[in-house]
Amino acid sequence: MAYKITRKNTNEGVYELMLYRILSFLLCVLLLTSCAYTNAGKQAMTPEVLRHSGVSRRVLLGVERLAEPEVQQLLQGMRLGLFTNQSGVDSKLRSGVDLVRERYNLAAIFVPEHGLYGAVAAGEKFSSHEYQKIPVLSLYGDSRRPSKEMLDKIDVMVVDIQDVGVRHYTYFSSLAYIMEECAKQQKQVVVLDRPNPLGGLMQGPVLKEQYATFIGLYPLPLRHGLTIGEFAQYINKEQKINCSLAVVPMQNYRRLMTWEDTLLPWVQTSPRIPTAETAFLYCITGSLGNGNLSVGIGTGKPFHFIGAPFMDAVQVKNTLDDLKLKGIGFRAAAFTPEAGAYAGELVQGVEIYVLDKRAANLPEVGYAVLQALRRLYPDKLTFKERGYGLPGYKIDTNLGESSAREGLPDAEVFPRWQQECADFAKTVQTYLLYK
Repeated sequence: MAYKITRKNTNEGVYELMLYRILSFLLCVLLLTSCAYTNAGKQAMTPEVLRHSGVSRRVLLGVERLAEPEVQQLLQGMRLGLFTNQSGVDSKLRSGVDLVRERYNLAAIFVPEHGLYGAVAAGEKFSSHEYQKIPVLSLYGDSRRPSKEMLDKIDVMVVDIQDVGVRHYTYFSSLAYIMEECAKQQKQVVVLDRPNPLGGLMQGPVLKEQYATFIGLYPLPLRHGLTIGEFAQYINKEQKINCSLAVVPMQNYRRLMTWEDTLLPWVQTSPRIPTAETAFLYCITGSLGNGNLSVGIGTGKPFHFIGAPFMDAVQVKNTLDDLKLKGIGFRAAAFTPEAGAYAGELVQGVEIYVLDKRAANLPEVGYAVLQALRRLYPDKLTFKERGYGLPGYKIDTNLGESSAREGLPDAEVFPRWQQECADFAKTVQTYLLYK
């Protein structure tokens, strides 16, 4: 478009010339921006491109929508229970306990394994107590279900807790028990949704029924791809819990997002998951520590390592590099755990790096690593029994099947896992809240 500049006097000519230049500059910026997005092609819509271009918006959590009219209709005038722990915070790290108390009648706090502050070690029981004169009721003591006496204190159970995206983690199981008991007592459950830190990909074996335990109750893939709200909707119908359920969804969340894409701060979900990155490694090595291998428990980077005193770090790295696993890197490493397996001993092995979080198939990486180590040290690897008088092996209950312990070949196992995930994705599709 051409602009005709007519000078009536010197000042007017200068002003018109400046205006012309400004408009031309803005037009160029618009054209360049359009070209940039066109040339970016498919990558233009990925979370990384949006984040680094400054276009991405922070995810708005369910707990940050407490003031909205639809949520007020659910909670106003009710005696509320809150299932939470230290991970239940907003984007400014304000406690969900305090946020709920500011607006509503918080009558009781219900807490899972590790306690209200996430300071209790894995597997250790703890008793009920108080927080600012509000009863804190343990769901990891003598009973893992809320009793009728506990539920008599409330009208509605609110859920605000961060999961890690891996099936063998007890928070989903605690939620399932809460939903079952609330259904019996006709109490509504309201889930304030949170991201899945691993994103929406579904990978690994679906839990087989005979391996169902409190660390994994239902037939989900190991990397299940669900938010806690989606999980609640799924089990409520598919497992016929049929409680009165409402989910307050997030805003600006997409299924492809991993934690770093949400622009949210991470609070450790349990003592051994201190960072969002650890959740990815937990999906790889969380099952592998159930034998005579160290996975870095007792170091500053739990689940990032795999090794044993009888291993040679360079030999292990070279062997695992030869696997050419997508999105994964290995560094020869030696470490001395302060606790856990081989505490106080020098351990050699590798540190595992997830270099591409969407390309890596995390459960398959863990399986391939274990089988490679078994070939490298054929007479060395052992597996722990479940204990407590229960039959079977810990690695089987974590993985959800016995294939890893039995050493079945990758070519036999991985296609089956992928088909199981495809079937699960079809089943769960109707319960998904985000694109």
